[in-house]
Amino acid sequence: MKIIAIKKSVTAQKILDSAEALFAESGYDGVSLRHITRHAGVELALPNYYFGTKLELFKHVIERRSEILNEERMSALTRLENSASIDSIISAFTEPFLRRTISGDIGWQNYSRLVAQIANSARWSREIMSHEFDPVALEFVRRTKICFPSAKDQDVFWGFHFLLGAMTLTFAQTGRIDILSKELCKTTDLVGIYKRMVPFLSAGFSAICEA
Repeated sequence: MKIIAIKKSVTAQKILDSAEALFAESGYDGVSLRHITRHAGVELALPNYYFGTKLELFKHVIERRSEILNEERMSALTRLENSASIDSIISAFTEPFLRRTISGDIGWQNYSRLVAQIANSARWSREIMSHEFDPVALEFVRRTKICFPSAKDQDVFWGFHFLLGAMTLTFAQTGRIDILSKELCKTTDLVGIYKRMVPFLSAGFSAICEA
């Protein structure tokens, strides 16, 4: 009942939006509830009323958009034929995140940066990453095993690990490659990046799973 109330509450959504932006910028430890309420323009007691502790608020921030992503990813993966190529499997998993990130919605851009943080932190591996993303990740692994029936399980899992690293760093738009390439490559060109990323990852999966 409380989850429904949160989804319907404009104030609760403002708190989530502010928390998302601040966590993406400064990380979990760099943000206090006071920072969040000041940013959202609400009373200090309201985050606790809607979400409980700062940790619970943090989990709600991740869960709000992971529900959308996971539903779209799972739907795309389960629609694939058993004969689907690895390109199609990778696209089914990554395209929903790409589409949301390039939509122009600043919330999804903040979320992309936040997911990159937690995906690269052992601190959140079990409590958040596993809890929120394991079911759809395991569906990706299952589909990849169908694509490469003779592949060793550990090679498929390593392939997913490499995919996750490439995807989270890319969608976070850190600007690292812009500096390194002297603006020859731009992290804001997500469509151009995606056209290169899928075949790159596909070749990687083929290399280790067909060896």
